[in-house]
Amino acid sequence: MSRRRVVITGLGVVSPVGNNVEETWNSVKNGKSGVTRISLFDPSRLPVQIAAEVKNFNIEDYGIDSKAVRKMARFSKFCLAASSQAIADSGYTKEALQAEKAAVMVGCCIGGMDATSEAFAKLDDPEAGPMRMPPLTTPLMISNEAAANVSIYYGLQGLSWTLNTACASGTDALGLAVDLIRSGRTDVCISGGTEAAITEFAVASFVKLQALASKFNDCPEKASRPFDRDRDGFILAEGSAMFILEELEHAKKRGAKIYAEVAGFGSSCDGYHITAPLKDGSGAALAVKEALADAGMSGEEVQYYNAHGTSTHANDVGETNMLKVAFGDHAKKLHISSTKSMTGHLVGAAGAIEALFCVKAINEGFIPPTINIENQDIEGGCDLDYTPNKGIECNVDVAASASLGFGGHNGCIIIKKYKD
Repeated sequence: MSRRRVVITGLGVVSPVGNNVEETWNSVKNGKSGVTRISLFDPSRLPVQIAAEVKNFNIEDYGIDSKAVRKMARFSKFCLAASSQAIADSGYTKEALQAEKAAVMVGCCIGGMDATSEAFAKLDDPEAGPMRMPPLTTPLMISNEAAANVSIYYGLQGLSWTLNTACASGTDALGLAVDLIRSGRTDVCISGGTEAAITEFAVASFVKLQALASKFNDCPEKASRPFDRDRDGFILAEGSAMFILEELEHAKKRGAKIYAEVAGFGSSCDGYHITAPLKDGSGAALAVKEALADAGMSGEEVQYYNAHGTSTHANDVGETNMLKVAFGDHAKKLHISSTKSMTGHLVGAAGAIEALFCVKAINEGFIPPTINIENQDIEGGCDLDYTPNKGIECNVDVAASASLGFGGHNGCIIIKKYKD
């Protein structure tokens, strides 16, 4: 019995470089950075004062009544906006989706940090105190609420799950959604990732880990510089990318346009350290190899790899080593880029938006750049082709994207050009 094939029939995104797919992709193609001075709070007390915020976001732009989102945290609003784009793009209406065997699967790492911060401010205010905390603090802050709110808004009663594997959450959510469709548990899945954690508490927490870029407050657009010798940390970002994943025959029967096929998924854990990756990349390489095996492909069939590429010393060297382990000599021929150089790190949504860029690379035959590579860190071990500073036209039949999260969580997804 042949395995059910899974295709992508809808795309949606809210990001630091655009609030829809076309705007976001054009920004990335042209090397536009979304990193700016923080405006969501006063960052003057912090040594890191920059982030990649979503800008000019208005939920009503997506045909969603503002009254419907009054009881949602920022990460849920992003997810609903991206989902509404993907649903409309797929040709579904709310009523048509309700008639389907449809599910929701969302990757989210941190959840409603804005609601948490607001509640703690009330708690610590001597004129307010615990009894003045917002009554909806709990449902606003817990990470499952993005998926729940998509289900509630569209009246979907199929499974509605949230996956948290740190920075691998978005990739793993897509992979698990594929498995659900293959298994027959669902025919259609609204899946991706969302995050909105740019608060003083969250930024300060990452500062204490020495994880964020701190040398570029005066030139934010230069701060995210994966694989560059002068990198000094990642840029915290926010946003959401969501997909409509669908069983192939189901999509064909309703005449849906098909962007690409999800060919394989793999997952692993380093089993090593709570924040640091294995230096030799062997743990993450297991996820890539598993994804290739799941797709029935060899590494030589992959033309483009969208890197986790966080702009930290540990990640960029470890990921380069991982590619050499996973792809062997073919690693030297891969077109690689880290779009985090422009979008920043969307944490639980990172893998989802990077999968979207893989789809667009396949559809348009274009490899987006890694910007800010001014002095490639070859001596430090970053010696592959990272598509520095300017994107290139290139046929892409198969693209891969891996995400490597705190705790050693690794996920990899393989996307290929659709052929009937």
